[in-house]
Amino acid sequence: MLDLPLLTILTFAPLVGVLAILIIRHDDPEVVAMNARNVALFVSSGVFLLSLLLWFTFDRTTADFQWVEKVAWMEDFGISYHMGVDGISVLFVMLTTLLTPICVLASWTSIKDRVKEYMICFLILETFMIGMFCALDLFLFYIFFEAVLIPMFIIIGIWGGARRVYAAFKLFLYTLLGSVLMLVAMLTMYYYAGTTDMLELMAYNFPIEAQKWMWLAFFASFAVKVPMWPVHTWLPDAHVEAPTAGSVILAGVLLKFGGYGFLRFSLPMMPEASLYFTPLMYTLSIIAVIYTSLVALAQEDMKKLIAYSSIAHMGFVTVGTFTLTTQGIEGAIYQMLSHGVVSAALFLVVGVVYDRIHTREIAAYGGLVNRMPAYALTFMVFAMASVGLPGTGGFVGEVLVLVGAFKANTWVAAFTATGVILGAAYTLYLYRRIIFGELTKENLMKITDMNRREMAIFAPLLFITIWMGVYPSSFLDFMHVSVEHLIDQVNTSLAQSGMLELAGR
Repeated sequence: MLDLPLLTILTFAPLVGVLAILIIRHDDPEVVAMNARNVALFVSSGVFLLSLLLWFTFDRTTADFQWVEKVAWMEDFGISYHMGVDGISVLFVMLTTLLTPICVLASWTSIKDRVKEYMICFLILETFMIGMFCALDLFLFYIFFEAVLIPMFIIIGIWGGARRVYAAFKLFLYTLLGSVLMLVAMLTMYYYAGTTDMLELMAYNFPIEAQKWMWLAFFASFAVKVPMWPVHTWLPDAHVEAPTAGSVILAGVLLKFGGYGFLRFSLPMMPEASLYFTPLMYTLSIIAVIYTSLVALAQEDMKKLIAYSSIAHMGFVTVGTFTLTTQGIEGAIYQMLSHGVVSAALFLVVGVVYDRIHTREIAAYGGLVNRMPAYALTFMVFAMASVGLPGTGGFVGEVLVLVGAFKANTWVAAFTATGVILGAAYTLYLYRRIIFGELTKENLMKITDMNRREMAIFAPLLFITIWMGVYPSSFLDFMHVSVEHLIDQVNTSLAQSGMLELAGR
């Protein structure tokens, strides 16, 4: 099994599903649509089951990259096909493979037009997302990182809401602008180091002045992906207009690209610049946590409220990442994983009632507990996880981030902690208005509870949310050695440049 090119198989297996869907032919469009759904579900589920090999075979005692594959590609430029996962990226690969079949199931009845093309887009998107988390070459990383935009642009632009074209172009232009600057920084790295191998670049000492400019260029791309204030305005529009499954994959996986980029590039390759710009990261993150939480309180659209809550939660991630402490960075990673599950589930929760009533306005609901008790219970679990209730995954990530922040800067921790209070306010306000109260609206009198397909969608997400809350060490064990190694890398570089004392080490 050690000779099996597992990461290549995981990355490109969805394209086999794409080919299978492309050759589907039948006179009845309904038969074509059903076959496309079945193929997409079968292939994406198979990729998830195959990714479980990573969970069971991963060596948690080493920070080395595992399942490494390296083949010469463009030898004249030092570019290679280089894949591998460590204790950080392996968890994001599994998050991606979990959410993709859930997205296919969530689209089973809601997508009725161009079903073949829709399923093809999701399978192609899965290939690009897995490839991005596995890539260990700058050029390869950039290809996957940018290619993700294409199927997501199509998903929002074709199957989205009334303002779908506006939202799709806004997403594309925001992310493309930042990515062009990142490409310039990558070319600068190649100019200095003479290689695109990310492992060699992590060990290379770039000049401090060059680091600052490169850090800002990477920041332009990663800040948009997170997204950080003030480049966050594309996200609410994209979420509101995207189909339910599009919102799920956008919140569950794509928002993690920015946080993952900071961990993979900014900290290990530009440690002095990361320390220099830490006050900037703290400031923007705290503004995001407080400002977007207050904006979420004012929303009347369920999807928009959850979108703004995602920005606030990702503010915790950027605070934890730049504390440069074990607890802070592990908390940031844990928060990304937990948010990936919980935010995806919350968008699915909205999708359940939207498929029945065809409105996302909070005022259109009320008293659903009287007709949908199973839905009310499911919604409650994910709402409490979003709030950070002990016993759910959201609690562990937030606590670790705050512990790391208190070690780094007490004021930063205090301001960040206000996000917990504000998060409880807007989440409970949303839940009360939709679930509780009298059932008075005529169109809700005959609304039906969740069906078996919807329950099957929520079952794994409920299980993982509770699992992450009651047994966090099963996830922290994966990342701990890699995080310690990352911090050692940063501290060694800071010590060599004489900046370790500035970091309070």
